[in-house]
Order: sequence, then structure tokens, then C-alpha cells
Amino acid sequence: MRRIATLVALLPLAGCAVAPASHAVLPNDAVVGAGDPTRAAIIGSAYAFASPGTMAGRPDAAARAAAQVEFLATEIPAGPRWTGYDRLVGQELVAARDELRLALGVAPDAPPQVVVDALYNASRALRSGDQAAAALALPGPVFRDGPATLARLGDLPPLPRTRLATALTNQEFLRVEQDGRINGGGDGGKD
Repeated sequence: MRRIATLVALLPLAGCAVAPASHAVLPNDAVVGAGDPTRAAIIGSAYAFASPGTMAGRPDAAARAAAQVEFLATEIPAGPRWTGYDRLVGQELVAARDELRLALGVAPDAPPQVVVDALYNASRALRSGDQAAAALALPGPVFRDGPATLARLGDLPPLPRTRLATALTNQEFLRVEQDGRINGGGDGGKD
């Protein structure tokens, strides 16, 4: 009985648990306005990696797209909102994150939040024209060489796993959204 009383007393504290270190969130400026940042990351990263030419010579855009993948690799596999997603999507996002980390010179064991924050900070600095601040935004040992990472962001190599993962995530997002419209509300197409 004493054990049950102790557990009941601890229940209010269960909601106060700190998010695991392997989770990441997007910064407040990840989306402009009242949009859904995760939805924006899904659509934005799918577009960016399906059309890599749009990022050529634009390391600021590449940094944001890479940060979105880093975030999605933590959010989609574990977030309660995405339980209806095919598990393959989360696995592919993790593989894409690993591919991007290798291409950008990011430590494989780096905390995802540190990577997301650094890439967004670099993107902001690049958009304001401050190359030096952008390089400083990519600190070691998380980033092996900030200036080299910036150069890679300006000229990304082919990233087939990332392209596949972001396309799958977008397709799954559209499938789940469409299923919700058909099964969860609306008139089912009736007039």
C-alpha cells in the first residue's frame, strides 16, 4: 500500500520530465506566422532535397534544410503526433541525418539540438552577410571544421538517402492528412 501511495504522489511529477537529449525542437523563426513548424520542415526539406539546384550557392538555405532533417529524425520516429506513420519513414530519416552529418562534417554522436541550433544560427548569419559569424556558429567538436562545413553547404554533394527520406516523409504526411480528411471528418466527398 505504501508503494502505491508513493507512486500516486509521484504522478504529478511525471509530466515535468525533461525531454531526452536525443530530441530536438525547431527555433521560433523556423516558420513565419502561425504555421506548424513540423509541417513546414516536412514540406521544406522534401522540396529542398528533391530540387538541390535551389540550394546551390545558397548555404543559408542548405543549412536550414539540413537542420530540418536533423529535427525530423528525432520528431517523426518518437513524436506522439506521428504514430500513424509507417515506421520505415523514421528509419529513413535517421539514415538521412547520418548521411548529412557525414557530408557536413558533423560528429556522429552530436546532440541533435546542438546541431539544429548551430545550423539555424549559421543560416541567419549567412542571410545577414556575415560569413565569419556563420563559421563561428558551427563550433567544434560538434562540427569538425566550421569553414569547411560552410563550403559544403554551398555545394552539397549528392545525398540520395536524404532525398529519399524527405520524399517519403512528405508522401506519408500527405497520406495521413488525406486519410484524416476522408475518415475523420468532413463529408467524405458528399455534397
